[in-house]
Order: sequence, then structure tokens, then C-alpha cells
Amino acid sequence: MLSYVLKRLLLFIPTLIGVLLVTFLVIQFVPGGPVEQYLAEAKAGVRGGVESGGSNYRGDQGVDPKRLAEIKALYGFDKPAHERLFQMLGQFARFDLGRSFFQNKDVWTLILEKLPVSISLGLWTFFISYGVAVPLGVAKAVRAGTRFDLVTTLLILVGYAIPGFVLGVALLVVFGGQLQWFPLRGLTSANWEDLSWGARIVDYLWHITLPVTAMVLGSFAVTSMLTKNAFLEEIRKQYVLTARAKGLGERQVLWKHVFRNALIPIVTGLPAAFIGAFFTGSLLIETLFSLDGLGLLGYESVIRRDYPVVLGTLYLFTLIGLLTKLISDLCYVWVDPRVKFD
Repeated sequence: MLSYVLKRLLLFIPTLIGVLLVTFLVIQFVPGGPVEQYLAEAKAGVRGGVESGGSNYRGDQGVDPKRLAEIKALYGFDKPAHERLFQMLGQFARFDLGRSFFQNKDVWTLILEKLPVSISLGLWTFFISYGVAVPLGVAKAVRAGTRFDLVTTLLILVGYAIPGFVLGVALLVVFGGQLQWFPLRGLTSANWEDLSWGARIVDYLWHITLPVTAMVLGSFAVTSMLTKNAFLEEIRKQYVLTARAKGLGERQVLWKHVFRNALIPIVTGLPAAFIGAFFTGSLLIETLFSLDGLGLLGYESVIRRDYPVVLGTLYLFTLIGLLTKLISDLCYVWVDPRVKFD
């Protein structure tokens, strides 16, 4: 087991380098980099009071060479590409994610600022999805082929077929616009700081209801159907017939024997689902409900060509994904001792 874990950890290094290398190479050929964006904003007179025709920007004649060299040095583009690549890898090896070009903050600071929003969405989505989908899957397996099974399957598939952002728009229009039962944006009200603790909790739940509903509905399908199929497969096995033949009650057979074995594929996927709920929040949902989370941060960084944020978040999320995958594999051994990595 230890040798397997060490091999997987060592494989993290080439995987991370490969992901960062491919992204870095793509960045070199993408037009409209930070230098070009800076110059475009300078021409429009929106950065630091620089106006078209001023001393630093010379209108249609282009940019003063000395000023252009200063801008390139500001963003580190005065160095060759390979030198910038090795400098970036060295920083990431020290877990230094760099500093944002446009927000004048460390990437770590930006991630920590946006993380509470993603945690809010992720925790609620994860616990509601599994808290409803697993019991629903068990109920569907026990009542397989009945009207309950058919109706719930139809409802689940309809919910799965509706994209989250489409559902979010419908929820906003109906419950936020027409009925005005829920707010249209944000996680808290403007006077949240002045509210009591009880009122803060109510205000937070009031704001989070619509975005969580839009994210959760589609996630029921996979988990509930996986639970149902796993239970049906276990119910048909010989040990269940043996347990019933010994005189055990149906409830005892179901929850003591079947439940433990049927949850193996679900339990082993919990680490990935739990971590993924934090870091894979829906970009469209965050944008739609004006939630300033990690998804929106990544999108804005790509649009603005804020390369330190793009590469820093990519490095962090890739590392977390690799660790989560390793933990998920180890859970197989923990849940089912018959699995051997040898």
C-alpha cells in the first residue's frame, strides 16, 4: 500500500508539469495578452489618467518604445518564454502562486476571498444531493417497477435534462421577479452586518435558496440511479437469499447486509464529490445570481488574460484533483478489503 501511494505521489510531478506546460504554451499564442489590454485601456484613458495623445501614449503613432519596455517589464514579458516558464515552476514548487496583473493582489488572497461563496454553494449542493438522492435510490430499488419508481424516474430525468442555468433563469423570473419571494443577487442583504445572528441565518438561507436549487436538481439523477442500480444488483445475489432463508426480517436484510455492499461505489466517490462541490461550482450560476466565487474569478481571469490567476488556480485545482483521486482509490481498500493494489 505504501509503495502504491508513493508511486502515485511521484506521478503528481510530471502530471502537474504537463498541465502547466500545455497551458503555458497555449497562452503564448493567444492574442490580446495583458500588455495589449493595458495599451488598449491606456488609449481609452481608463488607466492611471493616461489619455490618448498624452506623453505616455502617442495616439495613432503607437507607444513610446521606452514606455512599452516598462510595461513588458511590469508583467514579466521582458524575459524569454523558457525563462518565465522555469520561474513559474519554481514559484509553484514553493506554493507561491504569484500576483494578479490587474487586481494588485496575491493569487492566494484572491482565492481565499472567493472561497466562502464556493464553499456555501458546494456544501449545500453536496449534502442536499446525497441526503436526498441516496434514500430516494434505496426507495426506488425496493419499489422497482412500481408506479413510484416510474414517476420518480421521470421527474429525475426531466430535472437532469434541464440545464442548471436555464432553471436558474426560470427561478429568477418567477420567484425573484414576478412573485418577489427571493432576492435576485448576492448571498446576503446590504444591511447584513446590522442584523442579529438569527436574522443573519434567515437572510443567508433566503439568498442561497434559488442558486442551490438550480445547482442541485440536475445532480439528483446520477446519484439516485447509481444507488438504485447498486441495490438491485446486491438484492439479487445469493447471500441475500441465504439471509432471508435464515429468517431475518426484510428491514434487517436490507439495511444490515445489502446497504453496506451497495454503497461501495457511492462511498468511494464521496471524496471527489465533496471536494468537487467546492471547486467546480457552476460559472453560469455564479454569474446569473451575481455570486463572486471561484468560478467567476476563473472566467474573468481568462477574459482579462490575468495569467498568474489562471495558472495559479489551475495548478491548485489540479493538485487538489490528483489528491482527491488518490483518496478515492484508497477508499476502495477501506470499504472493500478484497481490493488489492498489488
